[in-house]
Amino acid sequence: MTHHQIATREEWLDARLKVLQAEKALTRRSDEVAGMIQDLPWVRIDKEYQFETEAGTVSLVDLFEGRSQLLVYHFMFGPEYEVGCPLCSAIADGFNGSVVHLAHHDVTLCAVSRAPFFKLQAFKRRMGWSFPWASAFDGDFNFDFHVSHTDAEWQSGAVEYNYHKTDFRPPVGEEHSYDEHAAPTGTTWDTYRREGPGMSAFVLEDGVVYHTYSTYERGVDILWGAYQWLDRAPLGRNEADMWWRHHDMYDVEA
Repeated sequence: MTHHQIATREEWLDARLKVLQAEKALTRRSDEVAGMIQDLPWVRIDKEYQFETEAGTVSLVDLFEGRSQLLVYHFMFGPEYEVGCPLCSAIADGFNGSVVHLAHHDVTLCAVSRAPFFKLQAFKRRMGWSFPWASAFDGDFNFDFHVSHTDAEWQSGAVEYNYHKTDFRPPVGEEHSYDEHAAPTGTTWDTYRREGPGMSAFVLEDGVVYHTYSTYERGVDILWGAYQWLDRAPLGRNEADMWWRHHDMYDVEA
């Protein structure tokens, strides 16, 4: 039996109209924040990054594929992973279909990970995705954008992520529970969390690439379409732990 408030249609409508006003305010605020993001200053990228792709070894400019804007999803898939992160995979399920629409609006959307290219390709085929996915295996790209962390950073307990220093090492005695989160990728927590999710934006102007924006942690929430649906479901996100799986694993016994 539900313990939720039960109302008449008239009472519901009165409450709904109040929420509508809050939604309108949120939408207006979202528009304001989007404008603030677009007004951020640009930072010139002078380092010569290289990536492995279906076209071979390419530069950051090449990732634009002839367009003026590039959106990179920093997909958690480290060199030691057997498969990609389930959360990043769920997000990719959502944006896979957006790539073609963005491409016709002068925006290239691609994923970048540190795993070797052959691993990315194998997992991409398994998941049935078509978005471009580049490997930054041998380069500094992921480290420079703070979605991959060195052993020295990890051991110091001062990993730079989401514009602050944090310690991702599990508390003593709780290593096993943390390792359970990493298990779907075939790794332990200490390996799994050397990578982090994020998104970065770049613009190409007069042959020069500029970094314009990056977001991490809950800044990535909005990129996962399933969360936007759940926020409008009767029970909301209703999550106490990591409930999602790779989309081809839901029928597999836990």
